[in-house]
Amino acid sequence: MHKTLVIIPTYNESENITLMIDAVLGRYQHIHLLVVDDNSPDGTSTLVIERQQEYTGRLFLETRLKKQGLGTAYIHGFKWALERSYEYIFEMDADFSHNPADIPVLYQACVDNHADLVIGSRYVKGVNVVNWPMSRVLLSYIASKYVRLITRMDIHDTTAGFKCYRSSLLRQLNLDNIKFIGYAFQIEMKFKAYLLKAKIIEVPVIFTDRSRGQSKMSSGIINEAAIGILQMKMKSLLGKLEL
Repeated sequence: MHKTLVIIPTYNESENITLMIDAVLGRYQHIHLLVVDDNSPDGTSTLVIERQQEYTGRLFLETRLKKQGLGTAYIHGFKWALERSYEYIFEMDADFSHNPADIPVLYQACVDNHADLVIGSRYVKGVNVVNWPMSRVLLSYIASKYVRLITRMDIHDTTAGFKCYRSSLLRQLNLDNIKFIGYAFQIEMKFKAYLLKAKIIEVPVIFTDRSRGQSKMSSGIINEAAIGILQMKMKSLLGKLEL
């Protein structure tokens, strides 16, 4: 996994971040990890700094002044990664909903299939979600179906956040044109990759709900996605969507 970077955005993830750092960097000796922390008041960044002594030259921290949203954190990380010529760039949550053991699965799928984007999918083979209440499973599943219907993308898990990008795809996108800051960011990135005719594949993973810390999901995030996807699709039909 040469020239591979995992990006993890954090806000109040002190209960998870040290465990996640060790799970990634302790297991995979050739991977680097970037934490983008939004000035968490619980001391998340301090814990990262402490672990940097263990993983010199492999663990990096970018601290922003305030909470600015998931999408902008990843964009910050993408730009950081491209400036340093990483070839394979992962998105991953800090809360272990994405299993570090699946990192080589996504990586190998990207390499073997010459893919531009590999998605760790909850829905490509049934419904692979653990510890979610049925109401949330249905919301997530229906949301992915809704996005697929509107955008016409042949992707089962359109809202997935566990992904491996090839750097060449990210370089084709104008990252400053990414508009969404919440979970709709995940959909926007996939849709623009789709419009660029990127090779996108899904591999099945099991998603496990967090056992520590608090979810960042809110009604505002859901509304952004529901309305924003329609607006984005309309702009693409009118030729006004900036890639």
